[in-house]
Amino acid sequence: MSNSLIEPSVSTKSLARRLLELIRFSHTVFALPFAALACVWALALPLQFDVSALQIAKRLLGVLLCMISARSAAMAFNRLVDARFDAANPRTAGRHLPAGELTAFQAWMFFGLMVAVFVGSCLLFLPNWLPLLLALPVLAWICAYSLAKRFTSAVHLWLGIALALSPICAWVAIRGEAVIADPRDCLPAVGLALAIACWVAGFDIVYACQDAEFDQNSKLHSVPARFGIAGALRMATGFHALMLLLLCLLPFFFPQLSLGWIYFGGLLFIAALVVRQHWILSPTDLGRVNEAFFQINAIISFFLSSVAALDAWLQ
Repeated sequence: MSNSLIEPSVSTKSLARRLLELIRFSHTVFALPFAALACVWALALPLQFDVSALQIAKRLLGVLLCMISARSAAMAFNRLVDARFDAANPRTAGRHLPAGELTAFQAWMFFGLMVAVFVGSCLLFLPNWLPLLLALPVLAWICAYSLAKRFTSAVHLWLGIALALSPICAWVAIRGEAVIADPRDCLPAVGLALAIACWVAGFDIVYACQDAEFDQNSKLHSVPARFGIAGALRMATGFHALMLLLLCLLPFFFPQLSLGWIYFGGLLFIAALVVRQHWILSPTDLGRVNEAFFQINAIISFFLSSVAALDAWLQ
């Protein structure tokens, strides 16, 4: 059966659907659960400032809108600035801009709309003014990831920090008044963010192994292009080992979170998933990289956030 009978043509796809496909909207699952976890932790601790239930509800809605719009803006920007590289790379030549399914004008308009939604959503946090003050610097860092491969092999860590901002920003959104009074209030979210940065850097290195040769030929920077696929996989393993160590240390550095046996039991399962992620890959066989990158990491994100939230909230 021909593909034309199975897959909708460009003309039958709505613009909204094509835009959601452009930004891989389903992959929001990687960062959103950690923002949700930070919200649970932030509310599980004494607020120590006067805030109504309505304000809390508005702030939770604001976190959701900011997470979706910030990632959408960053992904649209990535597709726009990388369009010529995507067109030259056989693996990515079928993406929407190189394939002509969307125009650059449409993508730029979508990017501008998401930036406006992100900044506008920060108004929901008022009178907590910190998110509005930090909105553009945070968005600039997230979007600049798309340019980092042009000048540094640390591009994977750049992405790790970008996603690691999600729990910190969510914490500041919920507990901004407490953070203004004492910046140390935000340290539990920073501890979680360090682990997330290592996790994301590790799996992004794995994903980049697919383009090692293309990056070298195009003079783009990445760990696989610089150190080879074998070296890159070893570095990814190191990042993930550090992630697990940091997650194990969280309950000891931040006893106020009251993380106990549910959390540590969840970590055992997460560790098993990480081992599997690296077990199914080798320098000579990257055929299961999509399973390692998309499926396993989606489970890690959702499961870890769930057990950490449940344990903290039940204590």
